[in-house]
Amino acid sequence: MSMKDNVVIITGASTGIGEELAYRLAKQGAKLVLTARRLDELNRVAETATGYGARVITVSADVAKSDECKKIIDAAIAEFGRIDTLMCNAGMTMWAKFADIDDVSILERIMQVNYMGAVYCTHHALPHLLKTKGRIVGIASLTGLVGVPTRTGYAASKHAMRGFFDSLRIELDESGVSVTMVYPGFVATGIRENATGADGKAAKIDPVNKDEVMSVDECARIIEDAIVSRKREEIMTLKGKVGQWIKLIAPGFVDGLAKKAVAGNLKYVEKK
Repeated sequence: MSMKDNVVIITGASTGIGEELAYRLAKQGAKLVLTARRLDELNRVAETATGYGARVITVSADVAKSDECKKIIDAAIAEFGRIDTLMCNAGMTMWAKFADIDDVSILERIMQVNYMGAVYCTHHALPHLLKTKGRIVGIASLTGLVGVPTRTGYAASKHAMRGFFDSLRIELDESGVSVTMVYPGFVATGIRENATGADGKAAKIDPVNKDEVMSVDECARIIEDAIVSRKREEIMTLKGKVGQWIKLIAPGFVDGLAKKAVAGNLKYVEKK
């Protein structure tokens, strides 16, 4: 199977997983609609993707706003006449304990970008995807499966994505439209460096040792395979897969693992 001539929308395409997916799909001959807020970064990605032979357009948009998501879909239809794949990848994260947050609007913004951004894009794209029997892909996180300290708002948004897309998959049964959910663990992208701190400003730290996480190239390769095969879901790490079973019989143990992982990351930051 191939994504050649497949019209693919990728949100959050200016960096990280979205950028790498753009390159991989460009090499397959997909037609790309790349979107993010930073047009200069999008154009940089588009230039490289075009060099691989793909037709590419860029749309500067904030997925936290429904009308901006509609703008993305309208641009795709105007340029290519159809939509075959919607990849809801745009996201933001946080690095703060809930008790330290004074202004909960921080969490509202995370929910708007991560969850409602996926909902808005899906809402506007679905009529077109039904015509092409297309694909919907939600890029979540292992925090969409388990709670993680210092990630309360982020985990909530990814849990919401999971519930929404799992429910939508059932509704779309027999329509020909597939829904794939992806749950990466820690990946060497730029999202954590821009994480929101307790004061609502960028935390400007990366609490993860990049030598111990999955590369963005490997992550994108796994996602690409899941998209092409219309896989139901992809839990990327062995710990994540095993953790789902352990959680059924020993949820406290899984909580302890999450707590230990964050504590270890804090020590890594202190050493830096």
